[in-house]
Amino acid sequence: MTEDTVRPAVVGATAPGQPHTDRDALRLGWSVVVPVKALAGAKSRLAALGPLRPRLALAFALDTVAAALACPVVGRVLVVTRDARAAGALRALGADVLADEPEPGGLNPALAHGAAAARRRHPRSPVTTLSADLPALRPAELARVLAAVPARGRAFLADTPGTGTVLLAGAGREPLRPAFGPGSRDAHLAGGATELLLPDAPSVRRDVDTPADLAEARLLGLGPATAALLRSPMLAPMQATAFTYDPTTRSGSVLLDDGTPVPFDAPAFDAGGLRLLRPGQRVRIRTTGEGPDRRVVFLTLQTFPDPEDG
Repeated sequence: MTEDTVRPAVVGATAPGQPHTDRDALRLGWSVVVPVKALAGAKSRLAALGPLRPRLALAFALDTVAAALACPVVGRVLVVTRDARAAGALRALGADVLADEPEPGGLNPALAHGAAAARRRHPRSPVTTLSADLPALRPAELARVLAAVPARGRAFLADTPGTGTVLLAGAGREPLRPAFGPGSRDAHLAGGATELLLPDAPSVRRDVDTPADLAEARLLGLGPATAALLRSPMLAPMQATAFTYDPTTRSGSVLLDDGTPVPFDAPAFDAGGLRLLRPGQRVRIRTTGEGPDRRVVFLTLQTFPDPEDG
């Protein structure tokens, strides 16, 4: 039993792994498999954005796929989705779309299905999976990651927190055996995959599940679809007056300057860094939705900084 049998190898900047020896295969380019969840249920931890949430999930996927297609070592992108809207938009970018996931469904069966299809269609091309929520993805950084994949076996790249996985690749013919989900980094390590430790690929590692993740991605530089959506008038800052507040639930309502009441919930309150709120205080807010569905997604005092400024 070798050391690598017990502790999977790690590939880093000083140990780039074996170069891929099949130059013809590399000239064909990588096949990139991107899973896209049904938009209506995607990105649940961004629920404070209300009706903007599925549009944001699609924007993430559009920016991810566009950047992958622009990567010089990528030959094609295969999207696995059941969502008709996402399928049409991503096909228009130039991606191939696999419309059906295998039963009983789920992320890992979808990825295995996509990888198998990629190898049937392009048997000499290396295959990688890629998360669909990388709105800051840069083609050159993706190329650096794929260049570090060893010639044999499987390799993966962890997400920014270091517990999940954003990319699982195989340059050879070995099945990828995806193990995505909570704790996927440890699961891939336990399954014998090599971890890629690359300090110069932050945009590949920064997937977005929470508002804090999105703020970090914005600092890296968002792709055009996500950036355009975040410039939506629904998210423009405005002034209002605190009307009601329940400290137990951290929820309440504000009055717009025309007298319209708009509710807010705990995530919107927490996003502004507040500890308490008194009726009558002037606040700065952002909202989403229209008419009776309108609600506050961020509020803070006039004297507090807004993380979206600048």
